[in-house]
Amino acid sequence: MQLSDFDFHLPEQLIATRPAVPRSSAKLLVSRPGGIVDSQVTELASFLEPGDRLVFNDTKVIPARLTGQRHRVSAQGATSAKIEVTLLEPRENGRWLALLKPLKKIAEGEEVVFSDRLKARLVEKSDGQGLLEFDLTGESFEAELDQAGMMPLPPYIAAKRATDAQDKTDYQTVFAKHSGAVAAPTASLHFDDSVLASLKVRGVDMSFVTLHVGAGTFLPVKVEDVKTHKMHAEWGRVSEEAAAEIAETKAKGGRVIPVGTTALRLIESAGRSGAIAPWEGETDIFIYPGFDFHVADALMTNFHLPKSTLMMLVSALAGQDRIKDVYAHAIANEYRFFSYGDSSILFPE
Repeated sequence: MQLSDFDFHLPEQLIATRPAVPRSSAKLLVSRPGGIVDSQVTELASFLEPGDRLVFNDTKVIPARLTGQRHRVSAQGATSAKIEVTLLEPRENGRWLALLKPLKKIAEGEEVVFSDRLKARLVEKSDGQGLLEFDLTGESFEAELDQAGMMPLPPYIAAKRATDAQDKTDYQTVFAKHSGAVAAPTASLHFDDSVLASLKVRGVDMSFVTLHVGAGTFLPVKVEDVKTHKMHAEWGRVSEEAAAEIAETKAKGGRVIPVGTTALRLIESAGRSGAIAPWEGETDIFIYPGFDFHVADALMTNFHLPKSTLMMLVSALAGQDRIKDVYAHAIANEYRFFSYGDSSILFPE
């Protein structure tokens, strides 16, 4: 199993830089035994059955991109430097692991000023990253970060346009609840009140789990033998309530369908014993063809980067040959790709 097995040519113009408006008007590719159907997310309920259960990731994306100034007084006089910061993951006591650009322009112990009320000190540098200690914690920190920060759009969008205020709405699910993600669970971005209402009318059940998506989700695979790839770790939680709901659906013969690869990775982490159970901790589960699924019966997901771990995941669920057909169909029919793109729902044979 080589990295090249998960490659494909994607025309540049199919990379979405803005979501569909309204969000539920995005295209929906339905892949199921017998073939492919082209539809819209607004019609999702018609492809599900009463007693099916959708599992959503209710993580909340923080505006993790900050721009500040480092001030210094030296023998050469007062100087300042612009510092761009992307928060990666929280540590204890108001500290955050972060990317700082340019890292060489700031020394350990120096302060970066982001606003009149938000500042941080660089505690240490390590492996091209920095550990920042902010002067605020808790709700005060979140409030100031919301004012000073911008949404951490994926690199393939940020390379095409600047982040703006609209992204604070667009890059957040309507049910986002628990702050901590620095990337969105993008399959859930398509849901709005009208779609959620249609699912309830259909008799489709819903559960919520939390996985704080990290920037590592965008890291490229650098090894040709994919089995030697080391996955990044992310914090997640499956509550007792969610585990019981999912177990009940399985017991009654309903299908459990995670919305997004993050929800799938989390419930499969919680189900490695063979059945779903309450779970909390760091998961670095790596899903590629040959993986034994214990919980997920299908998957709703966006269209992913070539040669990515997410391409390996969808190939594991639906089969490599089927995924090649799905992606060829999506490209031929001009589906929009990646975080702000269109969606699919994959039903295995």
